[in-house]
Amino acid sequence: MTRYLLRIASIAAALGLWQALTAYDVDVWLRFSQFPTVTDVARAFADRLSGPDYWTDLTDSLTRIVLGFVLAAVLGVAAGVLVARSRLAEDLLGPVLEVIRPIPAIALVPVAILLFPSNEQGIVFITCTAAFFPVLVSTRHAVRALVPVWEEAVRTMGGGRWRVLGSVVLPGALPGIFGGLSVGIGVSWICVISAEMISGQYGVGYRTWQDYTVVDYPGVFVGMVTIGVLGWVTSTAVELLGRRLTRWLPRTSYVPGARAPRTSRARSAAPASVPAHPVTEKAVPHDQLI
Repeated sequence: MTRYLLRIASIAAALGLWQALTAYDVDVWLRFSQFPTVTDVARAFADRLSGPDYWTDLTDSLTRIVLGFVLAAVLGVAAGVLVARSRLAEDLLGPVLEVIRPIPAIALVPVAILLFPSNEQGIVFITCTAAFFPVLVSTRHAVRALVPVWEEAVRTMGGGRWRVLGSVVLPGALPGIFGGLSVGIGVSWICVISAEMISGQYGVGYRTWQDYTVVDYPGVFVGMVTIGVLGWVTSTAVELLGRRLTRWLPRTSYVPGARAPRTSRARSAAPASVPAHPVTEKAVPHDQLI
């Protein structure tokens, strides 16, 4: 409860500072007098919530994010596993992917306009491309970091290639995969908003840009707050799903500044070279270890 209260207090302090700087028109190098106050943004937010356009824009942006992100997750995980497990795939796909990867997804807007028959499909393509490469890279590194002994154990017990994939590769790489998914969902929001500003007809990004063109700055901040909240909700959902699917992993609760618990003098004084019996926890003589 104390941690939640601290988080609420930090948000309240940030809003209070924003209100004070804009209400008193503080101009110290940064021109806060040009910003709308918190109360202005709150009134504009209430007006948007009562109209149908806000919910239409919200639905359109969420639909584009879900479609593009799901496609990126499926393709990114499949391509990452394939490149990490196959030398032929790495030689054929690796150079092409590495050349395309540094290109910002928003720079592909002209390509999407020329390639796809509708702007809607082009925006989904840009969203998918933005999330694809973080998922690909994280999956590739996670698969390559797996311990070879696990795969050898499955093959020793008669498991084939698909058994290794389902029992070792995918479960072992899940933490790294969800790390890439968490990064990908954030990048997707950045690119989908930018794509909506350039070629969209509806959506949060499109509405935010329209408010800027008509000098409706409270409306611009309504769009910014909406984007931030949506990004936080979707990123939290991905993180919770990852924790659910990797609940078999050992969890450690890290407390900054906390010391490790002390062990008893008798246990700490026992020689490390003499193992303990699994049942009686007594020292086993060295001549009986063999």
